[in-house]
Amino acid sequence: MSEVVELTKELIKKKSITPSDEGCQDLVAARLEKAGFHIEHLPFGEVSNLWATYGKGEKTLALLGHTDVVPTGPIEKWTNDPFEPTENNGLLFGRGAADMKGSVAAFVVAAEEFCKKNPNPNGRLCIMLTSDEEGPAKDGVRKVIKHLTNQGEKIDWCLVGEPTAEKQLGDVIKIGRRGSINGVINVRGIQGHAAYPHNAENPIHTSSAAINEIVALKWPDETGEFPDSILQISNINSGTGAHNVIPGDLSLKLNVRYSPTISSQTVIDAVEEILKRHKLTFTNEWEDSGSPFLTRSTTLIDSVTEAISTVTGVNQVEQSTAGGTSDGRFIAPTGSEVVELGPLNASIHKIDEAVSLEELNKLTKIYVKVINKLLS
Repeated sequence: MSEVVELTKELIKKKSITPSDEGCQDLVAARLEKAGFHIEHLPFGEVSNLWATYGKGEKTLALLGHTDVVPTGPIEKWTNDPFEPTENNGLLFGRGAADMKGSVAAFVVAAEEFCKKNPNPNGRLCIMLTSDEEGPAKDGVRKVIKHLTNQGEKIDWCLVGEPTAEKQLGDVIKIGRRGSINGVINVRGIQGHAAYPHNAENPIHTSSAAINEIVALKWPDETGEFPDSILQISNINSGTGAHNVIPGDLSLKLNVRYSPTISSQTVIDAVEEILKRHKLTFTNEWEDSGSPFLTRSTTLIDSVTEAISTVTGVNQVEQSTAGGTSDGRFIAPTGSEVVELGPLNASIHKIDEAVSLEELNKLTKIYVKVINKLLS
């Protein structure tokens, strides 16, 4: 069994459902410290964070990952226990196998190999881990990078281990992400008896036309570098549960993934304009969970694509900005080049999540080549 597979299995066994770490970072820290890294634990609230550094020099490469995983869903639907790693047909099954304990293990094994051969590297290699990527992402990298910036730290290149591949390892990397804004809208009505609607005001009825307009909101990306900004309603709640009671309020939750063509305020203004035009009585709350970013400098991109080509033979690497958010959104505003590269994403967050054993080993080799290219 290869080192990266063995370590991935050890990490999967730890039931680190967000925001819990369950000792994953202690396991990683012990190995990195033995390899020569300086270890700093940075807990915030219930969240565990790790910052490990090796070497000295002007340039810094950070490997960014998370040790938390999403809940398993119904365990009885899994073929095997999601926290008992199982091999079958060249795949390693378990919650977090692809997202992203496999990448974390590959980071560690790649770093160990680099340290053995480079006692005095031409720059610093750092590993940043959090247990708050799958959750609210408030006490993880968001706070860690603020702390590090206050300490005078600067990250030049950040390689994120999120699962990016679609058909084979290395076919897609992420060089940017859309921003994300969440909204909660509460529409007020007047509760009453269903037989006497003239004495009540049904917020479901009064807001339906406005909701249809909100659903239709779309902002085309003018740069050609991002998917269009789209709005999705994720929750609507209203009513007491009784058939004969007109509800007194309606709550609506929505999310918008937006490109740099617009801002979060653009979204807020558009939604509020619709609600006001329909003369609804409402309150709203908004949270911008991350701004869009795009890596334009090519040093890290070139290093990653070159390593992919050498290890996998994939020469046409798609440089994508599609998909959800990642913790890279907190690093990019500091001026760092950010690229995401990890295993196949087809099974992430699903029942029977899995990662290819062969691709885990190849991923480790890719990471080694990127580190060597930038720091040797």
